[in-house]
Formats: sequence, structure tokens, C-alpha cells
Amino acid sequence: MLTQPEKLNVVPFVSVDRMMKLVHRIGVERMLADLAQAIETDFLRWGQFDKTPRIASHSEVGVIELMPTSDGQTYGFKYVNGHPSNMKRGLQTVTAFGLLADVETGYPVLLSEMTILTALRTAATSAMAAKWLAPKGAATMALIGNGAQAEFQALAFKAVCGLREVRLYDIDPAATAKCARNLAGSGLTVTQCRTAEEAILGAQIITTVTADKTNATILTDNMVGAGVHINGVGGDCPGKTELHRDILTRSAIFVEYPHQTRIEGEIQQLAPDHPVTELWEVIAGRAAGRTDAAQVTLFDSVGFAIEDFSALNYIRSKLAETGLYEDLDMIADPDDPRDLFGMLLRAA
Repeated sequence: MLTQPEKLNVVPFVSVDRMMKLVHRIGVERMLADLAQAIETDFLRWGQFDKTPRIASHSEVGVIELMPTSDGQTYGFKYVNGHPSNMKRGLQTVTAFGLLADVETGYPVLLSEMTILTALRTAATSAMAAKWLAPKGAATMALIGNGAQAEFQALAFKAVCGLREVRLYDIDPAATAKCARNLAGSGLTVTQCRTAEEAILGAQIITTVTADKTNATILTDNMVGAGVHINGVGGDCPGKTELHRDILTRSAIFVEYPHQTRIEGEIQQLAPDHPVTELWEVIAGRAAGRTDAAQVTLFDSVGFAIEDFSALNYIRSKLAETGLYEDLDMIADPDDPRDLFGMLLRAA
């Protein structure tokens, strides 16, 4: 871990530029695999964390959310938005930043960009879940929705699950072409498809990661055969889903935190008591994952604060060895804690 700075007003800050340098220093696939392991390790100590559904402020054009958690020693939160119409304005659909703080003092110990880091941790979580839920030997994935998250998903499944082929589809052919171009040289066989139906041919894993804030039907029931694993990423707020309800009723459904997923995930379409399994229980050996080859499994992924906590702590652990951070003078630190006004006067 990064040592505590001599002056507590100084907080390590990881900018977008430093985050990109850090990813290249470690390597994208290595970092995705590391993040998957970090998240899995924290899922194994699930009971140590404060857990609450994210705090969301919805509007007609998007959502702004806070995602807090603590393990009793370190507190963390992420600020994140989701504005699908931003793309038409040349802006990111999702932006984010995050903070870690020392529970004992309340002082921040890390501030970081999380637009890039959220893309990495989301993909790492998807691949970590598939390691436990996907059919044995799964090597081909249909990737429906080829926007900002797509390449991260493909590379995470390659790094963690041994994926060899990805079949791409997006309603915007330019997005598919962009994704294929970015994945060239990755070692994956990349096929650009003209329809979602074409994309799922021969795929053992289906990932949906679309952005529109609507109850969409990206997959209909007749598109999903026996024995596949569905990684539902795009449905992540009330009124935003991707899968036909009939798919859900014949799937074994796995979630991060039911109290949040029932509000935001695909299972918002189902009764509040519809049975689901928490992913941490599978990892801890307390519940079964995939039970037979013909089973349809669904990871109803909405993103949860513990995953961000894991990602931020991973970044913090890398700062001392890489030096890829800046000192941010963020907290007032007067010589006499009672004399904050005197500190202000002396700065004149």
C-alpha cells in the first residue's frame, strides 16, 4: 500500500493521463486479470462491508449516482453518471471519479479518475462471474452493443476465461467497425455481424452492453438456446432493460446485491421475491453456480460499490511502485486544529 504522506493535507491523485500511463505500464489484459482477482478476493469477505443500493438522482436525460461502501478500515465512494444522449453531443455516456478515506481519521488517502477505471472494473467483474458460471471450455462470445465498454469486455474475457473469438453487433455499424479495429492484433478472432441473431451463432457466452435508457428487447426468448451464459451489463437503472422477460423465467439468475439489482437490473421485470443467487455465495462455496451443461445462466450485472472499492484499492497498491500520481493539496491542515481561521489569516 502507498505509505501515508507526511502531511495529511496531501492526497494522491490519479488523473486520466496517469491512469492511462498506469494501464499501459501494467498491460491492459494483466490489469483486467488483476482487477478480477481483487474483486473476487473482496467478494470472499462480503460480510465485512457496509452495503447499500447506490444513491441515484434521476432525470429525463440520465442519472447521477453515488456508490459508497466501507470495510471498517477504509471507506470508499464513486461518483458516476449515465447519460445516453451525451454521445450525440460528442460526450461520454458515463463519467466517474472515486475516493478512498481512512476510517480512523476520516482523511482521504486517494482520489482518482474512474471513467477508465469503471470500464476496466465492469469488464473484470463480468469475466470473474463468467469464470464461475459460463459453460466449461466456452471460447466464443457474442458482444451486442459495441460502444465504449465493448473492447474492455472482450479483453477481460480473453484474459480471465480464455476467450478466443468475439462476434460483434451494434445497431450502428460504425461502432462495430470501431470495436473490430481496436481489437485487431489482440489475439482474438473478431467477426463483424449484421444482426444480433447472426452474432449469437455458435456463441456460448452472450454479452449485452447497450446504452439506451429504455426497456429494450435486445435478446428475445427464441434467440437464446440451452447451455449459454448471458452477461447482461446494459440494464442498470429503473426502466432500462435488455432481455425479454421469458429469458429470465428460464434462467438461473446471479446478482451482486439483490436490493439494488431488483430496482435496476433485468429482474426489475420479475416479482420482488423471484429467486436469485448472490454471486459472492457461489465464490465462497455457499451456493451452486452452473449445475448442468444445458442450463441457461444469467449474470444480471448492474455494478456494485464493493467492485469500485476493490478497483480503487488496487490502484492505490500500485502507486508507490509506479509513481503515477500527483500530490493534491486537498485538506486544510493548520498547525493548531482549533485555529482554522488563523491559518486563513496567515495566508494573506
